[in-house]
Amino acid sequence: MLRVDALRAGYGGGTVLHGITLTVATGAVHAVVGHNGTGKSTLLHTIAGLIRPTAGRMCLGDRDLTGQPAHRIARAGVALVPQGRRVFASLTVAEHLTLTRRGIKHPGSGWPVDRILALFPQLGNRLAHRGGQLSGGEQQMLAIARALRAQPWLLLLDEPTEGLAPTLARQVRDVIGMLAADGLGILLATPNLPLAMAVADHLVVLAAGRVVADLDADTARTDPARLVDLLAPTTPAVTPGHGPAVTVRPCSRPAPSLVDTANPDASTPPTGGTQ
Repeated sequence: MLRVDALRAGYGGGTVLHGITLTVATGAVHAVVGHNGTGKSTLLHTIAGLIRPTAGRMCLGDRDLTGQPAHRIARAGVALVPQGRRVFASLTVAEHLTLTRRGIKHPGSGWPVDRILALFPQLGNRLAHRGGQLSGGEQQMLAIARALRAQPWLLLLDEPTEGLAPTLARQVRDVIGMLAADGLGILLATPNLPLAMAVADHLVVLAAGRVVADLDADTARTDPARLVDLLAPTTPAVTPGHGPAVTVRPCSRPAPSLVDTANPDASTPPTGGTQ
């Protein structure tokens, strides 16, 4: 579904991401783990179109997302759940759920409001409450619900359990598993190694904006000490064989095909080897 090749990006002329390469398959959870300041949020913001990459390529199926503005990437099927929730304090829960309506991805599927409220029953009891009146856990649920209303193919989750009590963090973990089982591709950024180990099919470790380990979940669970060592406070060296990619593969279709110019809200499923 998502393919990122040799991606570089940063702020104010400085580089934060140094040649990031990863793939997120349909129905899979790909976790990016690392301490604060390693580039996790920058990676998600770049994929979402909030930061323009300086090199590399991003593809959703055969669609080229590279350098596209955030609204076109969203219409292509990418939704971001930002760190810190960022719900609107003055809008009610019900109003949040009407903000993004991109259309059902295929008949009989998608995320209508009633399905979202079945996933998050707490929100059903709070429809008339404003975002600023919700608890931290309820705000996180609302942030995920708002993203699902965009009917995404790919969900970007930036530290979704930050600041949550253990019970609520487990609920978020369970929701991630259910969404992946429903066919969503999920890219999860977190410093929480137990969360990543519990839900991910694949993990990469970032340090100073570089991939220092890239391994499947079974390997990670077999040798968790390796990941613990890589996440130690000192900056680890790049693991041999897992340095920045130097080959950037083209997408099958150029960027202008992202949006139907006659109907800019129209969207078709991303195609490619994982669909």
